[in-house]
Amino acid sequence: MPYSNTRVTLASRPVGLPQPANLSLETAEVPALTEGQVLVKISFISLDPAMRGWMNEGKSYIPPIKIGDVFRAGTAGQVVESRNPGFAVGDYVTGNLGAQQYAVVGTGAPDPTSPEYLLKVDTALAPLEAYLATLGMPGMTAYFGLLNTGQPQAGETVVVSGAAGAVGSVVGQIAKLKGCRVVGIAGDQEKCDYVVNELGFDACINYKTQNVRSGLRAACPQGIDVYFDNVGGEILDFVLEQIRLKARIVICGAISQYNNTTPVKGPSNYLSLLVNRARMEGIVVFDNAANYGTAAREMAGWIQEGKLHTPKVQVEHGIENFLPTLLKLFSGENFGKLVLAP
Repeated sequence: MPYSNTRVTLASRPVGLPQPANLSLETAEVPALTEGQVLVKISFISLDPAMRGWMNEGKSYIPPIKIGDVFRAGTAGQVVESRNPGFAVGDYVTGNLGAQQYAVVGTGAPDPTSPEYLLKVDTALAPLEAYLATLGMPGMTAYFGLLNTGQPQAGETVVVSGAAGAVGSVVGQIAKLKGCRVVGIAGDQEKCDYVVNELGFDACINYKTQNVRSGLRAACPQGIDVYFDNVGGEILDFVLEQIRLKARIVICGAISQYNNTTPVKGPSNYLSLLVNRARMEGIVVFDNAANYGTAAREMAGWIQEGKLHTPKVQVEHGIENFLPTLLKLFSGENFGKLVLAP
């Protein structure tokens, strides 16, 4: 039976906030499989802040999406046809299959960033969408960014911006597992209440209604040992004012700056790194691909033991709603992990 596939492609590169003209919606019949291929019906498309950077031309940690190509996205779905002995019809899988309803995959690439990479997952351990959250790229980013780069020690104070998001919510929980005091920063009171009351953070600052500088002083009276930065901008400066000796700043993202039409605002308080002999380092999750399995097993164990809660998953519907759903990330309308059911 032929399948009709609707997909999102990049039509032009945006300046500032992406507009409808930057994307194109195309529909075509799925080609017949050849030997070694499988056909995946995509159940969930991951929406992540990094997608905005992938739309830009220029050097980055991953090549930009080419004009006319399917929009790069992490996905989870189910095999509906297979000519590959390693995958059976009905298998649940994840892969970087793009913003579309169906994907033909050759399953020959070992690189998780490749659209030819496919991984079987067990939905008895966690819901399928969790493999795009805690057990997917956001969870891996949190795990490696905090533990390998932030290197938290018991008794230290860890601050996390974007605390209610897919990455930040996991960062804070892992820091608590390691015996740290954890302070979140989020954009509304419901999110702050969630990370404190449900995820176990010690405190949370609402940057829209509170003074972040004074809020950090009150919540971190001994100063800040580790800062996991998802937002950039002035909040990074406020943190740099209050870091302790040998502090570690983990640069994961800068969502407050992604849609700027002027140069990105860098930290003006960077000399605090010198005074405090501190370190600021970027984290790109793909650098840790060889150890994804180890991280997933440890986090799955924490989930089963009730020590790690999967973040809220906000599911939107319809491939035609890809852009308005993506834009929720930049307006703060999303709560937890944002996915699209195409």
